[in-house]
Amino acid sequence: MMDRIALFILLVGGLNWGLVGLFRFDCIAWAFGGSASVVSRLIYILVALSAVWCISLFFRRNEVLESREHHRRFD
Repeated sequence: MMDRIALFILLVGGLNWGLVGLFRFDCIAWAFGGSASVVSRLIYILVALSAVWCISLFFRRNEVLESREHHRRFD
């Protein structure tokens, strides 16, 4: 569940950075009163923490594939 939440937050952050890059429009800053507001900064920190969490996805095996391999061995 944490993986999905982190990926969703990263998706929001990535789309926001796309808007910044293409149109110079920071949706988070616009929605929450500027990039220096406490809420905006908390969201930016949450996006960064989600990115750090998602680094672990590169080093984990896929649980679904692992489960299938386990069942094949014992069938």
